[in-house]
Amino acid sequence: MRPLPKALLRRAACAALLIALGALSACGTTSVNPVTGKTERTVMDEASEIAEGRTAHAQVLQEYTQLADPKLQAYVNELGQRLAKASHRSHLTWHFTVLDSPEVNAFALPGGYVYVTRGIMAYLESEADLAGVIGHEIGHVTARHGAQRATRQQSAGIGVLAASVLGAVLESQGLGGAGQLIGQASQSVAAGYIASYGREQELQADGLGAEYLSRSHYDPKNMVDVIHVLKNQERFAAEQARLEGRPAPSGSSWLASHPSNDQRLSQISQTAQQYAGIDGSKIYQDDGRARYLAAIEGISYGESAEQGLSRGRNFYHPGLGFALTAPAGWKIQNGAEALILSNPEQDAGLVLRPVPPKFSGSHEQILRQILPQAEQVQVDKLSLGGLPASHINAVQRNAQGQRLPIEFTLISGPNKANYMLIYRARDANAMARASRRMQEAEASFRPMTPADRAAAKPWVLRSVTMPAGGFAQLAKTSPLGERAEAQLRLLNGALDADPKPGQKVKIVASAP
Repeated sequence: MRPLPKALLRRAACAALLIALGALSACGTTSVNPVTGKTERTVMDEASEIAEGRTAHAQVLQEYTQLADPKLQAYVNELGQRLAKASHRSHLTWHFTVLDSPEVNAFALPGGYVYVTRGIMAYLESEADLAGVIGHEIGHVTARHGAQRATRQQSAGIGVLAASVLGAVLESQGLGGAGQLIGQASQSVAAGYIASYGREQELQADGLGAEYLSRSHYDPKNMVDVIHVLKNQERFAAEQARLEGRPAPSGSSWLASHPSNDQRLSQISQTAQQYAGIDGSKIYQDDGRARYLAAIEGISYGESAEQGLSRGRNFYHPGLGFALTAPAGWKIQNGAEALILSNPEQDAGLVLRPVPPKFSGSHEQILRQILPQAEQVQVDKLSLGGLPASHINAVQRNAQGQRLPIEFTLISGPNKANYMLIYRARDANAMARASRRMQEAEASFRPMTPADRAAAKPWVLRSVTMPAGGFAQLAKTSPLGERAEAQLRLLNGALDADPKPGQKVKIVASAP
């Protein structure tokens, strides 16, 4: 969870933008697609693409933070510029940015704006793999997929101008909340929604990524490696779900237009063969693995101290100065807008949100501001970790006039910031079952102690030589916990076998 105001600007684990098309031509015009050479109707000519991309870029930099690593930014930009120069739209002014996010994600905006997260960079194995990710996103821009989406959305008056990493984005899950406050707090992101490109557009971008790899003297088979990264993420998620007794993520959790990674793997394998020659006779430069591992050495892994750190059952936010502990068996989900502690059944949870600064004063004054029409209000004064708090039960009418119960706790936290701990459940029975555990978690809210600060160490990536004992040996000294070996295998794309002893592999270490 980020400090305000950025905490209210982005949905969890995904990137999307919604941009109104009111400034664009209502009737559209025609243009020649730079990739296909075909004439197509569009509401967005190239000048409009560039203008929209520039505007959206400013929004992205409000919602995300650029990674504070000039050397890595320069490395990614240099690689991106080489690929863009080999693309169908080399004349554009291209921009390549690494975002400080643990999400496994990358996306592109019209006009030549491409983003990769440090999250996806952790799971790639070489410079050529990164080139495949960037080449795919360049392909979305060169084939004018954003303009095509805007044209199809014209009747709705909107245009979705952002992609997800190679189409691999989960549907957004609304958090809901307490009355008017939650509606207002979410308005900055309510205009956006998660959407992948269509199947054909994703497959076309895969092919263009392979083509740009080949033109830049990388083996196009590295696009196959990139799809394998996504496949590994799916396999790992399914195995984690099995170990936790949950159903494996199903296709219904993906956007309907998202092509399966199996389909993409099959098609890109064929495309890569075409560029390399059926017999693989075409010679390419090395994949740049050593350069890549050197470039990502020491970057943050997982959450950062600025975003808050989940460590076992504990959550620490050094920047905001608070900590809390989840009940045994509960899961901590750290999003940009909120922190969620959810029960094993996933039908109840405690949602921690910052109160926007515009709601201020005593707890009674804040309550009147956020729920001006609340009924049957009951307020119980508490102290949580020495901090003043008020537990509130009330009834609030929704937009349809229904009377709904609301339960939350207002806390005056460290650094003069206020927070809400919102009790959420699927139904009354789930609430009754989980209520005692929610109270337990609420009671753990505290200013960070010296012990908390000692435990709140960020994690970073390091490269080491694979020992004779393999990942099992590396896992013994890893801070990743009981499933460290499985996570290290995922990190190195080696779910089924260990690399040879002596080979460089990535590990996760506590920062000094």
